[in-house]
Amino acid sequence: MDLRTKILGGYGLILVLTMVVGIWAPANLYRLGRAGEAILRENYRSIWAAEQMLAALERQDSALLASLLGPNGGDNTETFRANEMDFLQWLGRAHENVTLEGEAEVLAEIQAAYSRFLEHAVPVLEAKTGATDVADYYENVYPAFLDVHRAAVRLRDLNQEAMQQASLDTQRMANRAMLSTAVVGLVALAFGGLFSIWLARRLTRPLQAMIAATEQIATGNYDVHIPVASSDELGRLAEQINDMSRRLEEYRRLNIGQLIAEEQRNEAILSSISDGVILVDDQGTVVKINREAADIFGTTPTQAQGRHFFEVTGQEKLYQHVRQCLERNCDLELSEEEATIAIGQEDNRHYFRFFVSPVVTAEDEMLGVVVLLQDVTNLKELDRLKSEFVMVVSHELRTPLTSVGMSLHLLEEDLQNTLTPRQRELLRAANEDVARLKALVNDLLDLSRIETGHISMELAPVPISLLTERAVLPLLPQAEEKGVALENKAGDNTESVMADANKVTWVLTNLIANALRYTDAGGHVGIEARTRGGWAYITVRDDGAGIPFKYQAKIFDKFVQVSNSGTAGGAGLGLAISKEIVKAHGGTIWVDSAPGRGSAFTFTLPLAEKPNPQE
Repeated sequence: MDLRTKILGGYGLILVLTMVVGIWAPANLYRLGRAGEAILRENYRSIWAAEQMLAALERQDSALLASLLGPNGGDNTETFRANEMDFLQWLGRAHENVTLEGEAEVLAEIQAAYSRFLEHAVPVLEAKTGATDVADYYENVYPAFLDVHRAAVRLRDLNQEAMQQASLDTQRMANRAMLSTAVVGLVALAFGGLFSIWLARRLTRPLQAMIAATEQIATGNYDVHIPVASSDELGRLAEQINDMSRRLEEYRRLNIGQLIAEEQRNEAILSSISDGVILVDDQGTVVKINREAADIFGTTPTQAQGRHFFEVTGQEKLYQHVRQCLERNCDLELSEEEATIAIGQEDNRHYFRFFVSPVVTAEDEMLGVVVLLQDVTNLKELDRLKSEFVMVVSHELRTPLTSVGMSLHLLEEDLQNTLTPRQRELLRAANEDVARLKALVNDLLDLSRIETGHISMELAPVPISLLTERAVLPLLPQAEEKGVALENKAGDNTESVMADANKVTWVLTNLIANALRYTDAGGHVGIEARTRGGWAYITVRDDGAGIPFKYQAKIFDKFVQVSNSGTAGGAGLGLAISKEIVKAHGGTIWVDSAPGRGSAFTFTLPLAEKPNPQE
């Protein structure tokens, strides 16, 4: 028997019990209704007939007395005869409704008594009035009247007693019907409840066994067996689960060696990587870590595995990038400085460049991230030495360049009248080259001082409007000459920033000059400023050629030039110096651009604290 048949059979039995109760209750109600109807039909008519006979008899007696005792001995024969007809009519109806034992005898007695009443009453009625008639009334008529009256009352009482008895019988029948209906209902309810419990247990017991078995399988315990107690769907499902657990156990035994070998290969790969590698799951827990990464953070692979990433590393900056990557918000285009962390004290500090990559399945399910740590301490040292070398070379070049410049200037003054046009052109080109080299040397010196921390910053509260005006005013003639609209939208900003006015003006001037350089005639260049959260955001926006995406990640590096418009630029140090100056103020600088849609360079500066008016 299949599961469907069992369930339908159970519900069918409960339905049958419900139908039994449903049929039993209406049957009892029908019987009660029939009993009440019988009471009305069998007894009420006889009672009503008796009542009507008594009323007609009394009206006849009243007519007879009125005839005897009336002031003129009035003739009430018509009234007497009319009530006689009524009496006989109701007596006939009573004869038609004889249903009780003894009722026919009472009716015969009524009929006999009434005949005697008429026998004595009619002569008195016809004799009109007189003393003899009155005496005859009380001697013969009245006793006959009483006999009829008593017989009619007995008929009425006989039927009333029968009605009361029938009512009692009906009440007892109703009580029995209620009791029997309640018993049948309780029996059906008890049987249905017991059957439901039995059926539920019969169905759920194998399901519970299957749940327990699948929970064991889910934990990796494949050595489970479910007893098969039936051949229905549940029995077949139990057989399938047993077969599945057997196959899984065979598969586990078959592949456990391969899994161990694969794990050993993975461990060997991690151990052979010279850089630090950390595998983090989607909850931020360290799953795997090689010896190099463990040594970086002063721990061991055994101690690190199973702990939270931040607890192991203690690096807030690195953890923030890991968390962003776990939240599917990886920033894969970090600058070198943003992707570098320092570990250790000043005298033993090491620098590591980190790369955070998400690990996702083919269904795009996030499994975790892989963190790669490269030791760039030597590169940092080389960069520092390079900066110092550049600064030394720049110092050494500044003096001869100054001498060459002065010599060219004296030569031009002394031989101004004797030089040929070709010589003047060569002398002018030499002066321009010297000026360009001096500007390059100065830029290299400034950049080196900023990178090595040897440049002094004179921080003071400066109005944003003053900074923008000092940068815009010198460049207005250049903008007018090129036909570009240069607009200072920050001129009415009343906030002040804590900054070195000269150096920030240099940054603004460099950004505006670059915007003018790459914006065609008829274009627009605007300077905007807004404040939020204790910082000022200053933006130089243009609608020029824009910056190709391949340059946007490295335009703030040294010696990088964008050559998408054919416009000659400088040595590629302006944005690098601007970045270092902004960084020295504690701010950041970035660009938003798209080819053909212009560029927007934005940098931040800390707002100056406003003086307390109460002080």
